[in-house]
Amino acid sequence: QVQLVESGGGLVQPGGSLRLSCTFSRSAFGGSAVAWYRQAPGKEREFVAHINWSGEITSCADSVKGRFAISRDNARSTVYLQMINLKPEDTAVYYCNRHPIPWATWGQGTQVTVSS
Repeated sequence: QVQLVESGGGLVQPGGSLRLSCTFSRSAFGGSAVAWYRQAPGKEREFVAHINWSGEITSCADSVKGRFAISRDNARSTVYLQMINLKPEDTAVYYCNRHPIPWATWGQGTQVTVSS
């Protein structure tokens, strides 16, 4: 059974930082790459960053390059997204899921709002 729980979102001023966490069921993600996605109001869900099982390979969208960093702790079944220098356009609900083919089941996401 796939279980995904995202947390760590909140309201932050432009230029601020947040760290998101995604806890997943190891049985579902064992050996899989994991990605963060986000969906802003009125827009399609989009890819943000991914990390492979070992953590040696990562990638991120051009819009967040240099500001967001993805990491994982497989012993804790958790993937993190460290976000710095946040901008209003980063406002969205953030989700994690398998990469590159997400599971049909999504978590509830965590809301990130960047506003002064």
